[in-house]
Amino acid sequence: MSAAATNIILASTSAIRIDLLKAAGVPFEAEPAGVDETAIKDSLLAEGLGPRDIADALAEAKAVKVSRRRQGLVIGADQTMDFNGKLFDKAASVDEARQRLREMRGQTHKLHCGMVVARDGQAIWREVVTTTLRMRPFSDDYLEGYLERNAPGILSSVGCYQLEGEGVQLFDRIEGDYFAILGLSLIPLFDLLRRHGAMPL
Repeated sequence: MSAAATNIILASTSAIRIDLLKAAGVPFEAEPAGVDETAIKDSLLAEGLGPRDIADALAEAKAVKVSRRRQGLVIGADQTMDFNGKLFDKAASVDEARQRLREMRGQTHKLHCGMVVARDGQAIWREVVTTTLRMRPFSDDYLEGYLERNAPGILSSVGCYQLEGEGVQLFDRIEGDYFAILGLSLIPLFDLLRRHGAMPL
């Protein structure tokens, strides 16, 4: 298989996804997909699709769009938060983050990490990895301190937390793939890339 055929392209400029692949020693290029995520979400919600299916559809849209203009294996990924069956978007302000975290404390929510790999404009692999997280019943005083120390950075996360930082202190139970929580489930993804000759066996 030629080198061109085994190029890996990440259809994203997400800093955390880029850092995950770099830290794992994977050679890749990052390219923004340029899809209208809001329009796709609105359309899928209107069709009655839930958070899991939306994560999968957004990942596919990103992978396929970049794959139409780039050779190689293109990774598309997206993450949605599912709280009592409702899709949550990123908080727009610290006040909204405060309200969301108050609502979620003591409760369980799910994160759906959708991943699609495309080649020549077609999806060739997909997987959605779901993790379950329960927030502890933290105090208002802790919440205010947490927001003061971590905003506005946490607004880039749909759950208003970054598990690799102080956000881990918000939880008393986490079940599932740590990497999927960060936004890219590496183990199944790397298995696929190896099977297609893009990573060494």
